[in-house]
Amino acid sequence: MKHLVGIMMPQTGMRERGANVLIGWTTARGVLVRKNGRQHDIDSFTSKVILQVYLSFCTMNPVMSRKPLETSVIDLTQALGLLVRRLRAAAAADEVSLTESAVMARLAREGPATTADLARAEGMKPQSMGTTIAALEEMGMVERKPHPTDGRQVNIELTAKGGAVRKSRKDAKRTWLAQAISQLDEHERDTLFQAGEIIRRLAEK
Repeated sequence: MKHLVGIMMPQTGMRERGANVLIGWTTARGVLVRKNGRQHDIDSFTSKVILQVYLSFCTMNPVMSRKPLETSVIDLTQALGLLVRRLRAAAAADEVSLTESAVMARLAREGPATTADLARAEGMKPQSMGTTIAALEEMGMVERKPHPTDGRQVNIELTAKGGAVRKSRKDAKRTWLAQAISQLDEHERDTLFQAGEIIRRLAEK
């Protein structure tokens, strides 16, 4: 039986000059390695020595072992940011800001709310939320309605125009994304959709 190991040897004394050594699978005889494109079997003792040297190197050089993850995180952040910008550009005709769009989405999802409630939900200061509400109200996206149980408060409610604009934005984003995904091959689409499930789990933590 073979077990995938998949460790690339770092540039240490164990690596021959100009050689690219990849430990591939453990076997009954030891480890099957790929070196310069060719497969080689090495005995169990030698494989243990190689693994110990590799792990010692990573322990002595923590930055080296962390760098790939840090680089991948940066790449993922940049990719997600680019995707968000492209989606926003696809629905930019109505000139609704990201914050205003988030408020509209919350009102559509959870119903009318006070300015204070919206500020807490979005992690904003009440004054900043008041400015956002005023801008949406000026565009006709939201309107103020009396609070049903507290006459001292006023609820913010999404208008018919606000609902229509939000639907139009969602449709524009989905159309752009569907067209972009349709240009990928089947394997890339499957990988992307699987990544979407992982991203959802991360966001819900």
